[in-house]
Amino acid sequence: MGPPVEPAGIESFYLEDRTIEPSSGFRERALISDPGVYDRAEADWEGFWAVQATELLDWFDPWDTILEWKLPFVRWFVGGTLNVSHNCLDRHVAAGRGDRVAFHWEGEPGDTRTITYAELLDEVERFSNVLESLGVTRGDRVAIYMPMIPELPVAMLACTRIGAVHSVVFGGFSSDALRDRIVDGQAKVLVTADGGWRKGAAVPLKANADAALGDTPSIDHVVVVRRTEADVDMRPGRDRWWQELMEGAEPHRAPEPMASEDLLYLLYTSGTTARPKGIMHTTGGYLTQVAFTHKYVFDLRPEEDVYWCAADIGWVTGHSYIMYGPLANGATGVLYEGSPDFPSRDRWWAIVEKYGVSILYTAPTAVRTFMKWGTEEPAKHDLSSLRLLGSVGEPINPEAWMWYFEHIGGGRCPVVDTWWQTETGAIMISPLPGVTTLKPGSATRPLPGVAAEVVDDAGSKVSEGGGYVTLTRPWPSMLRGIYGDPERYRDTYWSRFEGRYFAGDGARIDEDGYFWFMGRVDDVMNVSGHRVSTTEVESALVDHPSVAEAAVVGAKDATTGQAIIAYVTLRAGYQPSDEHGQSLRRHCATRIGPIARPKTIVFTDDLPKTRSGKIMRRLLRDVAEGRDLGDTTTLADPAVVEEIRARAQSAPPED
Repeated sequence: MGPPVEPAGIESFYLEDRTIEPSSGFRERALISDPGVYDRAEADWEGFWAVQATELLDWFDPWDTILEWKLPFVRWFVGGTLNVSHNCLDRHVAAGRGDRVAFHWEGEPGDTRTITYAELLDEVERFSNVLESLGVTRGDRVAIYMPMIPELPVAMLACTRIGAVHSVVFGGFSSDALRDRIVDGQAKVLVTADGGWRKGAAVPLKANADAALGDTPSIDHVVVVRRTEADVDMRPGRDRWWQELMEGAEPHRAPEPMASEDLLYLLYTSGTTARPKGIMHTTGGYLTQVAFTHKYVFDLRPEEDVYWCAADIGWVTGHSYIMYGPLANGATGVLYEGSPDFPSRDRWWAIVEKYGVSILYTAPTAVRTFMKWGTEEPAKHDLSSLRLLGSVGEPINPEAWMWYFEHIGGGRCPVVDTWWQTETGAIMISPLPGVTTLKPGSATRPLPGVAAEVVDDAGSKVSEGGGYVTLTRPWPSMLRGIYGDPERYRDTYWSRFEGRYFAGDGARIDEDGYFWFMGRVDDVMNVSGHRVSTTEVESALVDHPSVAEAAVVGAKDATTGQAIIAYVTLRAGYQPSDEHGQSLRRHCATRIGPIARPKTIVFTDDLPKTRSGKIMRRLLRDVAEGRDLGDTTTLADPAVVEEIRARAQSAPPED
């Protein structure tokens, strides 16, 4: 017999050796500057989270048990009662901070509102009474399908105030997606708007909602906000205008005491073959961890900072880091309705300058788009108010990290690259900016109180190298299950590796124990027997000075099993050519190794993205393998895919 075969993991080839220390000035002022916090949290991790719950939140009744854990089901702070709306609003107003700005809101057309904590509380109390007048009671589900306007946080907080469960559906989703989410959650009321503004055009939200509502018998009432003033159909007896209901609403409604484990919200993630998964998040543990991570990962000083999470509330990033974390911490935030390039490509930087934004949290896709547009756009504005930058949503390429650090942060702002998921509820792996030595492209280490390990195919821990990211013990903000389907919850997240949570991401561990995320494991390509991460090849391509953005997929290949197909967007000033494609192939071979040399490079002006900025690699795989395209309704620009298909058919393969 030969030697035993080692279990295969995900191979990692890309190396990045730059490091950036926190500046002495940042470290001196940081909320956490002592690296001993990790060891202290690990010595008593349950007690660590209990301290955060005590220090960061108001409780009506104290808990009697910190944690009950019967894998895969968990209960945190059992016996305690609290209310999310109270923690986000009432206690700040009662402490004399009612005049502090909760949100600077900017509509895409340029209209603005400044909303204080006292004003937000007033609207939330009124809309709480509106919901109750429509028959919503504790535990009922309320669907919310809205643009990024102030009424959206009002509706969410009003649900939390009365103990209703909100299910926010991203405003870019189709009527079919909305219908499926309403039906699965059996929502009683839908809150929507006549439309919202996107790239200068009105998005017809009410019309989309009407198309969905033809097959949603659980909906009794629809509340509609006037936003675009578009003509919409209003069904008598079912549809009511928000503004009219608010005018007649009682002004006060006390917050409902909720058990720590009461359901707070449902947020649906797309299933690959089955119906969408309704991820369940509850109250006390979730609010504890989003408040903790928002405060310390972003080094928040609520009396000084203006914080902008440039996501959409319809995604978990918006739930946790536009809404509940920032408001629980009394932060001043920015809400922006529209696209980053309307009416011009410097819109974001104009907003940063206008409001004095000091903390900016956005997606790598946005950063790479700004790289493509060039440094002259941010250079038009004074960005000196910025002191910390964040990244979320997918792994960030080292070159995009450095561009963000240098051209947006002026070389002075730490970049906190954060790893987490809809299911985790809150940030799990991230630098602490006053403590952590940064490495461009790495999310660094699990936060205090969080336990994560990379394992191989057999579930054995990988101390250095590539593999699968698992979480080895419960955390407060973790999902409590999939709505109505506990077995699907167990099978999806807890069955692959015994005793471990696994939701599909791969990573490399380096010699310092830092995590380098390599994307979804279903985005790993099997090239001649080597399991190559799409993220690493994308990083190598973006490392080339001509490349602004790249997306890589594996396509079936008779010789190698899968071939690497790269879709590349060039920076301004560079032109696509066959010779340039060959140059990029050689660059990948040099930067990573011959195994990572793309078979085909397709130059494209843009990539297929959802309105949240996620690249839809599924569509790129369909193009690469000549399949019919699936649903493209959530794309920001559906025409992009047809352009890419045409270019892919004419792209020459590797010499």
